[in-house]
Amino acid sequence: MARPVWTGVLTFGLVTVPVSLYTATDSHGVSFHQLQRGTGDRVRNKRVNERTGDEVPYSEIVKGYEVTDGEYVVVEPEELEQISPGRSRTIDISGFVDLDQVDPIFFDKTYYLGPKGKEYAKIFSLLTDALARSNRAGIALFSMRGKEYLTAVRADDGLLELHTMHWADEVRDARKEIGDLPSGKAAYSKQELATAQQLIDMLSVDWDPSEYHDTFEEQVKKLIEDKLAGRETAASEGPPAEATNVVDLMDVLKRSLEGVKGGTTRSSAGDEPAKRAARAGRTAAPKKSTGAEEDLSRLTKAQLYEKATQYEIAHRSTMTRDELQKAVAKATRTRLRAAS
Repeated sequence: MARPVWTGVLTFGLVTVPVSLYTATDSHGVSFHQLQRGTGDRVRNKRVNERTGDEVPYSEIVKGYEVTDGEYVVVEPEELEQISPGRSRTIDISGFVDLDQVDPIFFDKTYYLGPKGKEYAKIFSLLTDALARSNRAGIALFSMRGKEYLTAVRADDGLLELHTMHWADEVRDARKEIGDLPSGKAAYSKQELATAQQLIDMLSVDWDPSEYHDTFEEQVKKLIEDKLAGRETAASEGPPAEATNVVDLMDVLKRSLEGVKGGTTRSSAGDEPAKRAARAGRTAAPKKSTGAEEDLSRLTKAQLYEKATQYEIAHRSTMTRDELQKAVAKATRTRLRAAS
């Protein structure tokens, strides 16, 4: 059971319900320590007094706002709490907004809200169901760890989620930040637009987050395993993708459609041989079984992709080479069992 990162009360109107706040997401990745090259010695960060060079314990550190060079106004944690008494213990919903009116760019981090005790289940469920039916989110201000947050409380699948949000002045204007945005309507034809829409429709899939993996993290772990075992590390395959020439845009769109229809859409530069084979009408069939599974580790990513196409493996265009090999091996075993 996870421990809450914050506890307090959620209020709307005259209704108050004690709640606990839990972290909803968990960022993962391969963790590295800092070492000095050539020695293997750990390098650590320390909080050091700039004047004396002495290390300072965390309990002795306070916040300082610089007013002039080297002159600070010191603020204690207790003083920050006194600025908005009670706000650090209350999520006070001031109004409810239609979720369709909120641009996703405003959402930052997600937390789960849960009732602080079984005796509050009824009012908690009432608010959850009412929010779900109305497709609205409660907007509230609250403080946590010395910082004030603008938040949206919404219902999803019987749960209450709290999203911290960016303030309006924190969201940058894209047209001021990006210098190469097209001004006015770009000069594409109706046929090009219709073909692009058709390509999007044909590549549409149902959203299933479990189908996607952090392939870079997997590659980093493989690199570490190879170095630990003294094996040679393999370079990533294929050159980077080249930008589409505007002159050949219609031709590229049509060839993309043909690739989708033939099940040979390129997922990376390494799949170019499969794409060329599809254009020529050559789709490689899996080798006939000789009673034992084929050694798939010897095949290139393009060859594995062609086999995945033959087996009609879903989401093959998003898979890495290792994922393709596992999927093809599984499909091969299934067919062998069916044949026997």
